[in-house]
Amino acid sequence: MADDSCDIFISGGGVAGLAAAAVFGAAGLSVTVADPAPPVTDAGSDGADLRTTAFLRPARDLLVEAGLWARLEADATPLKVMRIVDAGGARTVPRVSRDFDAATIGEPAFGWNLPNWLLRRELAARLDELPGVDFRPGVGFRGLLARDDAALVTLSDGARLRARLVVGADGRDSPVREASGIGVRRVRYGQKAVVFAVTHSRPHDGVSTEVHRDGGPFTLVPLPDRDGLPCSSVVWMVRGPEAARLMALGEAAFAAEATDRSAGALGPLTPVGRRQAWPIVSQMANALTARRVALVAEAAHVVPPIGAQGLNMSLEDVSTLRDLALARPEGLGEREMLDAYARRRHPEIAARLAGVDLLNRASMAGAPPLTALRAAGLAALHDVRPVRQALMRLGLGALGRR
Repeated sequence: MADDSCDIFISGGGVAGLAAAAVFGAAGLSVTVADPAPPVTDAGSDGADLRTTAFLRPARDLLVEAGLWARLEADATPLKVMRIVDAGGARTVPRVSRDFDAATIGEPAFGWNLPNWLLRRELAARLDELPGVDFRPGVGFRGLLARDDAALVTLSDGARLRARLVVGADGRDSPVREASGIGVRRVRYGQKAVVFAVTHSRPHDGVSTEVHRDGGPFTLVPLPDRDGLPCSSVVWMVRGPEAARLMALGEAAFAAEATDRSAGALGPLTPVGRRQAWPIVSQMANALTARRVALVAEAAHVVPPIGAQGLNMSLEDVSTLRDLALARPEGLGEREMLDAYARRRHPEIAARLAGVDLLNRASMAGAPPLTALRAAGLAALHDVRPVRQALMRLGLGALGRR
C-alpha cells in the first residue's frame, strides 16, 4: 500500500517542475513534487543556475493565474524590442540590423526577463502558500508501477505515493521517462552556451539584441541595473573547443572578446559574476505519454536557447495538462486525457524544434556565401510588413493560445 495519495506527482524541482506544482496547486489539485537536489535560490551559491528566462505573454498569463507573477513582477525586465544583427562580414560590425518592436502590434513587450535562481526562490516560496502542494526537496524519484486507476510511485527515501497522474519534469535525462520505457531522438551540434552577466556603458532601453556571426548567436538580454550601471545577461553560443578556450580566459581578455563579439551593441562590456557553459542539443521524446504518465519540459523536448522557446514551450505543456484536468477532473491521468495531451502538444513541439534547429544551423554558418544569404533573409523577413507582424505574433506565443 502507498503511504500517501495525491492527484499529481511531479518528478523534478527545476523551474518547470516548481511552476507546474504551483499551477496545478492553484487550480485546486493535490500535488506532491520531489527533487533530489534542494533548489539553489541565491546567485552566489555553488550550483546556482545563472541563466535567465524570458517569459513570453502566454507564460506570463499562466504565472498570473497561478499567483506567481505578483512575486516576480518587480524583478522582471520587459523586453520591448528584439534587435537582430548580422555581423558576418570580414570584421565584427553590423551589416544588417533590424528591430522587431512589440509596440507595432499593440503589445507593451515581447516578454519579461528573470534570473533562474530568483525564479526558483520565488517558486519555492509560492509552494509554501499552497496547502495542497507537498514539496519534498532532497528526495528523488526511484520508480513507478502504473495501474489502471493510479500509479504507485516509490521515492529515494523509501516513501510510496499513489498518484492519479505522474508528471515527468525531471530534465533531459528524465528518470520518469526512462522508467516509462520512452526513448528520445537527440541532435548534437558540437556547441556550448557560455552564460554570464555584463554591465555596459549604454542603456539597453528594453532591447534584446541577438548578434549573428558564426558558431551561434551572441544574445544580450536586458536585466535590472547593477551597481548603478546598465546590465544584461549574455548567452554566447560557440563550438565546443571555442567554449573551452573562452572559459579559460582571464577577466580582461574575456571582456575584450565579448565586447568585440557583441559588435559594439552596448559599448564596452564588463563581465560580472561567474561564467557557466552548457551543452547545446536538440531532443524530443519518442512519446509524450505512457500509462498514467505525462512528460513536460526537458523530459519531453530540449531546444537550443534561441528565441526564448525552451521554458515557454514547457509552460505550454503545463497549461495544456491543467486545462485538460479541469475540463474533466474525473478522467485525470486516464488514457483519454493523455491522448488528448499528446495530440495537442506533439505537432507544435515538433514544429518548434524544427524551426529552432533551422535557425541554429543558420546562425552557425561561417562561410561568406552562407552569411550573405543569412543577412539577406533577415532583411527580407523584417522589411515585408505582414511577414514581420506575423513573426512577432508568433514570437509572442499568440498563435499558440487555445
